[in-house]
Amino acid sequence: MRVDDFDFELPEDRIALRPARPRDSARQLIVHPGGEPELSDDIVANLAAHLRPGDALVFNDTKVIPAQLEGTRERDGAIAHIGVTLHMRVAADRWRAFVRPAKKLRVGERVRFGTHDGTMCSAGLLDATVAEKGEGGEVELAFDLSGPDLDIAIATAGHVPLPPYIASKRGEDEQDRKDYQTVYARHEGAVAAPTGGLHFTEDLLARLRAHGVEEHFVTLHVGAGTFLPVKVDDIADHKMHSELCEVSAETAEALNAVRARGGRVVAVGTTSLRLLESAATLDGVIHPMRAPTDIFITPGYRFRAVDILMTNFHLPRSTLFMLVSAFAGFETMHRAYAHAIASGYRFYSYGDSSLLFPQERT
Repeated sequence: MRVDDFDFELPEDRIALRPARPRDSARQLIVHPGGEPELSDDIVANLAAHLRPGDALVFNDTKVIPAQLEGTRERDGAIAHIGVTLHMRVAADRWRAFVRPAKKLRVGERVRFGTHDGTMCSAGLLDATVAEKGEGGEVELAFDLSGPDLDIAIATAGHVPLPPYIASKRGEDEQDRKDYQTVYARHEGAVAAPTGGLHFTEDLLARLRAHGVEEHFVTLHVGAGTFLPVKVDDIADHKMHSELCEVSAETAEALNAVRARGGRVVAVGTTSLRLLESAATLDGVIHPMRAPTDIFITPGYRFRAVDILMTNFHLPRSTLFMLVSAFAGFETMHRAYAHAIASGYRFYSYGDSSLLFPQERT
């Protein structure tokens, strides 16, 4: 299939710049491929009405770090400003990052981040060496600090890496540090939010538990590669960036038990789905996993581990629109997005939600 097959027109005013308040007041489009009706409108607060006791919600509990850094590089007396978005930690003192403009950096050069005017303690000083350069503006940075000291320095100097379609319209502010984080976030390492889970509140979680819906947690540290455009014409030529993830033995056992007794596994967000599918074998059994995944799901993929998907509305021509088209059906999702646009649904990270049921398999 071609990337053009996943294109659609989205009016600018459909892009959400702030989330709904309260979070669970966001709209939710229910998509039942081949159902009567196929599409129905609801709100996230009513999620329990679409789930059964014994179903299990699977949340990605990664926590967003302020991974956007501004720095300088000095060469021959000339200073160049460098913008960096960290996207994967590879050692206690090393991060892979996307850099703009990457051509201004050479292997071995030094980059200075943070404040160097003597007004901050050393935890606020970030110096790094360019250890490697890759393709597409990617570099590996070796920082002078390591471990918790590096974490503190990044938290001090960094900014929330808002998606480009929000950042191009307004600046990041203190409210984003709260809004761009799920209420159950616990393991630091993501540079983008698992946005399907941004709609949950403590009250909604309590009501789902009372309804008999289980909750389980996996961890996939979302990388900045999630925002990169697909630059090929044929989707078969696209290469996904790896993201670090983990499914514990306890979670794998619990989810296998849910399906064995007839319950359904509900992935909250495409990151949870991609992780579960990476951890499952062809027979649908989920196994413990602690490794990177670069799984790329497109139409024709046979899902193994996930029965229902809750996710936001995604970019045209994106790998995530390809994924939801694989799950609920190519034509169904084009109809669903056309309905959402015509009905005023809000799109992308701070936008509304959809609850997708799978297409029938032949």
